[in-house]
This record gives sequence, C-alpha cells and structure tokens, in this order.
Amino acid sequence: MSALSRAFVMGHPIAHSRSPLLHGYWLKKMGIEGTYERLDIAPDRLNAFFSDYRETGWVGGNVTVPHKSAVIPYLDRIDSNARALGAVNTIWWDDGQLIGGNTDGIGFMDNLDELAPGWDSGARNSVIIGAGGAARAAVHGVLGRGLSVSLCNRTQSKAQALAEYFDGDVRAHSLDELPGLLEDADLLVNTTSLGMVGQPPLDIDLAPLKPTATVYDIVYVPLETPLIIEAKAKGHPVVGGLGMLLHQGVPGFSHWFGQTPTVSVELRNLLTDDIVAKSPSA
Repeated sequence: MSALSRAFVMGHPIAHSRSPLLHGYWLKKMGIEGTYERLDIAPDRLNAFFSDYRETGWVGGNVTVPHKSAVIPYLDRIDSNARALGAVNTIWWDDGQLIGGNTDGIGFMDNLDELAPGWDSGARNSVIIGAGGAARAAVHGVLGRGLSVSLCNRTQSKAQALAEYFDGDVRAHSLDELPGLLEDADLLVNTTSLGMVGQPPLDIDLAPLKPTATVYDIVYVPLETPLIIEAKAKGHPVVGGLGMLLHQGVPGFSHWFGQTPTVSVELRNLLTDDIVAKSPSA
C-alpha cells in the first residue's frame, strides 16, 4: 500500500453521493493516510478510465449507476455476490488481479440485523416491493435466511423476470395482491423510490400486517418515510435505509485500506446531520 492510498466512487452523475463523507470519516477516525474521491465518469468514458487503470495508483473504489454491470468486462474476476446479483459495486486489487464484488446485500442484511435484532426468529415469509437492483439485493439476502419471498411490483412482468432469476422460493405478484400477502408476512420491504423526497409516498395499508412484522424502507431521504412513520405508529419494528449505505461500505474500506471500520452512533449522527442540513425543509 502506498503512503497515500487513493480510492473513489464512480458514477454519472455522482455529485449527490454521500460515500465520500462516510469513507472520509473512517479515514480520519482511524488515522489512515488516504483519500476517497468522487469521479464523474460518463458511459462513453468508461473504456478510457479502465485502459490506464493499472497505472493510476487507485487502490479500488465503489461503482454506482449507471456502471454497476458495465464494469464487469474490465475486471479479472468477480465474487459470488456479484455473480448472484449481476452487478458490481466495489472493486479492489487482490494479488495483482482487479476484483469486483457486490456489498449491497451485505449492507441490506447487516442494517436489518443491527436495527431489528432477532427479526428472523421464526420468520418464514417476506414481501418485497420493487423489482430493481435494490430489490435484487434484498431478495438475495432474505433467501439466504430461509424466508420465502413474495415480490410485488407495479409492472408484474418485471417482478416475474426477477423471480425467475433466483433459484429459490420467490413468487411474483401484482400490487393488487399486496393486502392478502401482508397477512402472512414477517418482513415487509420497500425497495422503490416511493417515499423519497420529491416522490409520492408508497400507497399501502398496513392494517393486514401482523403486529410482530418488521417494516424496512431502504429510502433514507427523508430519514423517516411515510411508511416508516406509519409502521412505528402501529408498533412495528422498523428499519430505515441509512444503515444500508453505512454497512455496505465496510467491506470495500477494509479491502482498500487494510483496516475494518465500524458503523458507530457517531457516524450515523454525522450522516443524519448532513441529510437534515440538505433537506428541502432545512
């Protein structure tokens, strides 16, 4: 590792990313001489970026939209999580090879385990709303705990395509079927952008949901979405999305800088303050 280890997050656009705040905190906290930089890489510049990657001195980085699948041909190999999800969000060097991994599922599950400990004790059924990349990570993680997955999406064909991608107990449904599915759900997850600042709320009635069911919304701007607010009011264990961002960053940081960081209350407060300060009502 060089005296100054340089890592990055690449995407297009990328100015909104809070990953530099996260990794910058860890670098400072752990006294590591390193940087973590935003790189705005348009799709037509991806080839040029990787053509001289070995000479640039990067120790690795994060990959976000629209490059999470496009980077795969430039890598020497990808790990089992990236293969399972068909996407890469973290790259690093290992014995001279450029490796791609995916920590979205890790972040999703570690956040759930931290904020709702014991949620999977006796849990059998989950309902996941959405059919995009975040839904894929959620399905992968939940199946790993042995739960069935009922996948609901506005466009049922997209849910069906995602269900067929997995070898497991995953069934596709329309949103019209949601009330009946909630009756048996031990875990409800929203992986869509509904409820995010600037988006309409997720239109869902939680009345059929059993009181012990955990409600998880991956949206973290605002910190408490209408779904989380309603679920808390009804007494459900709730999990917001901020911790998914924090936990998914841990493996990459460890690969790049050789030390494993922790997701602390201080770190959560730092990101929370940043979100509040930049919210429209602030």
